[in-house]
Amino acid sequence: MTSDTIEALPATEDVRAAAERIAPHARRTPVLTTRIDGRPVTFKLEHLQVTGSFKFRGALNALRGGRDVHRVVAASGGNHGLGVAEAARLCGVPARIYVPRSAPEVKVRRIAAAGAQVVRCGDRYAEAEEAARAEAAATGAAFLHPYDHPEVIAGQGTVGLEIIEQAPHCDTVAVAVGGAGLAAGVGLALGPGRALVAAEPEHCNALHAAFAAGEPVEAPVDSVAASALGASRVGRLPFALLRARPTTCVLVGDEQILAARDRLWEELRLAVEPAAAVPFAAWLAGKVPGEHPCLVLCGANADWRPS
Repeated sequence: MTSDTIEALPATEDVRAAAERIAPHARRTPVLTTRIDGRPVTFKLEHLQVTGSFKFRGALNALRGGRDVHRVVAASGGNHGLGVAEAARLCGVPARIYVPRSAPEVKVRRIAAAGAQVVRCGDRYAEAEEAARAEAAATGAAFLHPYDHPEVIAGQGTVGLEIIEQAPHCDTVAVAVGGAGLAAGVGLALGPGRALVAAEPEHCNALHAAFAAGEPVEAPVDSVAASALGASRVGRLPFALLRARPTTCVLVGDEQILAARDRLWEELRLAVEPAAAVPFAAWLAGKVPGEHPCLVLCGANADWRPS
């Protein structure tokens, strides 16, 4: 369970298999259709998922995927760690999660509450990942990557399967991008019939950088959404999948993200973390094409409370 070796790209049938595998524990999150500024829009309320994030889907699929895992190690800015901790608890597998010192306390506290050991290491995610990989190599534990892993991608893709069933009227799906596992999985589920928009903060733009360079490269990590979208490099597997299908990449600024987050609360009473508001910010800015898009609200794990 490591992305150090080259693994086969997941396919649409893997997403369908993941949906069956995780169904006993993952929530089928609802959608909300409304009009904002006179335009129709649908929200996929994935922030209501177990652990408050879509990450639970991928972690659970990986741990229930048939491999013999006795102990799991992961690195996370917060949401992946929460997903792994809860999935490991359900599967009866000990878990240790490495988090950077910048990880929000609310996420760290919830990882520990789910029964995982938490280790703070480094100032950035990359440092936490290096330490987690080192432990996995030294102890034989399984290292579960947050996005560059076929079973994780397939699990995240189940969000897309639900959108197809719940919102067949939507011609476009927009998701926030960090390491691009969610975008890649949703793209697999959607197939060619719907447009896919990958929205990133202006200064957490690893997918933009990868498309510009023709391969995953290091990118800056500096945004209010960095705790969830702070990957400095997109995954090899997500990049290969997204490059193989039409994907529209858009950027939004931090002020736009926070304004979008606040509007979600003020107008719809949806309390989400900044990363989840990125697709809505892009839509408000006119950067999401289509007559009626579906915007995925991917998480709600933040210390922010609406005033």
